[in-house]
Amino acid sequence: MPMPSKCPKRLRDALAILAVCAFLPLAAGGQNQLPDFGDASSATLSPAQEREIGALLMREIRAYLPVMNDPEIEDYIQNLGYRLISSGAWGSTDFYFFVIADSAINAFAIPGGYIGINSGLIIGTESESELASVVAHEIAHVTQRHIARRIAASEKTQYATIAAVIAGLLIGMANSEAGQAAIAGASAAGVQSQINFTRANEQEADRVGMQMLAAAGYDPRSMPTFFEKLDLASRYYSKPPEFLSTHPVTTSRIADSRGRAEQYPYKQYADSESYQLTRAKLRVMTSNAPERLLRELDSELEENRKFGRHAVLYARALVLARLGKSDRAIDDLRQLVAARPEQVRFRVALADQELLSNDPRRGLMTYREAYSLFPDSKQLVRGYADALIRNGEARTALAILDDYARVQHNDATLYRLQAEAYGQVGKAMDSRMALAEHFYHIGELDAAIHQLTLAANEPGGDFYKRSRVDARIQELQQEREYLQRR
Repeated sequence: MPMPSKCPKRLRDALAILAVCAFLPLAAGGQNQLPDFGDASSATLSPAQEREIGALLMREIRAYLPVMNDPEIEDYIQNLGYRLISSGAWGSTDFYFFVIADSAINAFAIPGGYIGINSGLIIGTESESELASVVAHEIAHVTQRHIARRIAASEKTQYATIAAVIAGLLIGMANSEAGQAAIAGASAAGVQSQINFTRANEQEADRVGMQMLAAAGYDPRSMPTFFEKLDLASRYYSKPPEFLSTHPVTTSRIADSRGRAEQYPYKQYADSESYQLTRAKLRVMTSNAPERLLRELDSELEENRKFGRHAVLYARALVLARLGKSDRAIDDLRQLVAARPEQVRFRVALADQELLSNDPRRGLMTYREAYSLFPDSKQLVRGYADALIRNGEARTALAILDDYARVQHNDATLYRLQAEAYGQVGKAMDSRMALAEHFYHIGELDAAIHQLTLAANEPGGDFYKRSRVDARIQELQQEREYLQRR
């Protein structure tokens, strides 16, 4: 993804706030990587401050890194994360999980309980338990308060070094030359001391993560198994510089993890259908050769394997749609809806393809029927509202979006759809207010302020609405000034 020229400064502005954060990497070597931040110390930051910092950085990440905005993928990774968190008394339960469109096998955490997972990690795992083992490891870094330990053991002068390296890594994910230049200004010795310290944290995160895995009903043995795969994969890449190396997957660490896993009774663990379908969709989305992928999927279906057949058929329908073969895609999707009527994603994909066919009314009918059954589905609400707007039914779309907004007020796509619908019915001020919130939630602070300024000059608003606009402009201007002071 191209990186705007202003990115390094914007990211550094946000990352300067993270002086209390440290370097906790997890990835297969030799690829552009996101860093792994730890949890902030409550002795240094209050929980409210930590959440504010995390939300601020998350907006920057959304602005400059390829955060996936697919509701199927969002919902799946959120559900997996919450299943792990709710499995026991692990401390904080305030987490948000998201997926970055990047082929590197990696995951990371930032203050406020934000956990990022690369799409490459989801595709690269061979079982849901392997994926859960990495997510549990990241959650454990947060719940075990590793940053608090690091603050006690480190000099303040080291924090700027860590922040500079983290900034370089984030920049480098989309622009390797810019990232290398940023990293070059950091002190390798300072970072090395932090990495040495975090190796003990890694062992603790392994231990707590494994307990979390077992409590949530995932296979504890998946953690050492995945470590072994990472170790094997790393042999095919040149060794990165020590200060950028991931936490070492050594023979002793694998053995220690394996020993702990063997303490749990052995049993079979089945992957959820949601895991299989999410991997299937990502497989299509990330393919650079859809025609070849279609042949592979046809071959897999001819083998008539019962295990995962719905996922393969779903992938084929999606790749057919990508290739513009809507009629064949519709046939596959109707089979899936008939077999699994409770799977919302099948109904949404079918409606979208029907809208592209010769009878778009059929697509709206499919959406309407699905919405009557699953009115709380994020994926369904987004798709149905978009279809209604494109069909000139903006008022119906607004009614649906208003209901949805009561429980999903942080959804950037919600505000974009509201802006389109308000514009269609001639409510220019409301449209600009909604568009401002859309820009704000994707990290475009200047664009949000600009839209609010335009909204303030639109005719037709009452006193309360104009007061709300003025107050929101002031809030965002204060946030921008805070960032500029950093």
